[in-house]
Amino acid sequence: MTRDSAVRLAGWIESPPIQRALISLILLNAVVLGLESYPVLAARWGNMLTLIDRVILSVFVLEIGVRIAAHRLSYFRDPWSVFDFVVVGIALVPASGPFAVLRALRVLRVMRLISMVPSMRRVATGLLTAIPGLVSVVGIIAVILYVSAVMATKLFGAEFPQWFGTLGESAYTLFQIMTLESWSMAIARPVMDVFPYAWLFFVVYILVSTFTMLNLFIAVVVNAMQQEHRREQAAEVAAESGADGLYREITALRAELRELRAALGPTVRAT
Repeated sequence: MTRDSAVRLAGWIESPPIQRALISLILLNAVVLGLESYPVLAARWGNMLTLIDRVILSVFVLEIGVRIAAHRLSYFRDPWSVFDFVVVGIALVPASGPFAVLRALRVLRVMRLISMVPSMRRVATGLLTAIPGLVSVVGIIAVILYVSAVMATKLFGAEFPQWFGTLGESAYTLFQIMTLESWSMAIARPVMDVFPYAWLFFVVYILVSTFTMLNLFIAVVVNAMQQEHRREQAAEVAAESGADGLYREITALRAELRELRAALGPTVRAT
């Protein structure tokens, strides 16, 4: 395939109508996979749903093939393209015998929406960019959880072994409290009936672990998304500036060419 053909093929597969059609197929595939989870519908319309699923899968395989033909090896340099390739490739593995679990992984094809929709891809990229900062926040939360679990085991373990009997049980109980799930009536108040001042421990722990650290967790993600948005805006501005500069150069060259033609016109006619 020539370079011009590859460029035209890449432009065709990336064109808005084709992208909208692929997104529609992904959504239809999601509906089909959801309907297959209902035994009554699967028993009545199973063959038709399977046929639709295979047709859509064939379209996805053809799309991947077109993209590889257009971009060649550079296709695999894009992480999102590799993600699409793996997701579609999983569906091609025979889902029988030891690979029967792969039938459940067919629903991963729905996640292609993330790579197809720019706004969703931006959010996902922001989340991936935030991972280094999130590791530090998770480390701090783990230290707080560990210290609190040791304290809770020593303070309440003897009277409430079902919640704080061991370090692991204390850590799990405190993790539940950190999520604010049934922490007051189910855990804190029974403990306070035996230890009246236990509320101080729980309140301080919740303030530190939930209202401070988890909000910091969210702040890191939001900051990463904002940085990704700024990078995209800077790239768009640079592209527009480059296009404007090229347009001005072409305009200047055309003006010089017209001047040359005007200057050489009488000489050409005289000869």
